[in-house]
Amino acid sequence: MRDITVFSGSAHPELAEEICAHLGTTLQPVKVDRFANDVLEVQLQANCRERDVFLIQPLVPPTQEHLVELLLMLDAARGASAARTTVVLPHYAYARSDKKDQPRISIGARLVADLLVAAGASRVLTMTLHSPQVHGFFSVPVDHLHALRELAQHFRRYDLSNTVVVSPDLGNAKEAAHFARLLGTSVAMGAKQRYADDRVVISSVIGDVAGKDVIILDDEIAKGSTVIELLGRLREQNVRSVRVACTHGLFSDGAVERLSALPEVAEIVCTNTVPPPRRSDKLTILSIAPALAEAMRRIHDGESVSALFSTS
Repeated sequence: MRDITVFSGSAHPELAEEICAHLGTTLQPVKVDRFANDVLEVQLQANCRERDVFLIQPLVPPTQEHLVELLLMLDAARGASAARTTVVLPHYAYARSDKKDQPRISIGARLVADLLVAAGASRVLTMTLHSPQVHGFFSVPVDHLHALRELAQHFRRYDLSNTVVVSPDLGNAKEAAHFARLLGTSVAMGAKQRYADDRVVISSVIGDVAGKDVIILDDEIAKGSTVIELLGRLREQNVRSVRVACTHGLFSDGAVERLSALPEVAEIVCTNTVPPPRRSDKLTILSIAPALAEAMRRIHDGESVSALFSTS
């Protein structure tokens, strides 16, 4: 069996350290230099020759910097004769750019997938893609994990007898239905239209939510505009309580503070696929390092990963 070698970019080294602790291996150093003309240079400071190399890097702000850093890491691993290079991509930011919904618009999810493969990726390990079809944009094997089990384990601590899982839109309805089955609850969803990145309208909620304890489930929360709009509709239905859950807690522009300030929001739950935001009394962060570490171990040992990304 080839040796395993793990590197991390600068996007989220804390997660990489935690993953390596679960794997029982050392996180190897990476040197990143910036020249006077603003060009990056990356050096992997450990032996890669005929090794099973894993590069951990979520695409988080500054997203373009971290993407180029990852591409350079891939190129360095290929040039150092790595036997196989797996990109561990806890958050694929470009996954939201998955379709041509306006004239002459780019499809970033497919382009960045092509870039990663061209730079030397042998396979990709990722978590909770914005759309399942993004999996098919890659021409190398993709292991697509979900955080529903970690989220469900957290929420099972509560009394769920009067609970309903609510998806903010129809696009996330399938994941919400899976999550509801894991919790043994009913499911509802919002009828959403997006007019701009930070302007959405939810005209109604489809399903019975009146007087219920609600868990809002989304794949990611950035500015929080969708959740805040949905809360307005739920308020009209006189729901009893609201908890908010997502995999990728980006929480840009003070989103945690805005959500925490709403009295009906009892808790905000996310995972550490991205660096955690400023702490809030209502914010709970769950670790997905054990799941990613186990997937990496199974990939390295040639074992099945399907049990980890199954949500049923």
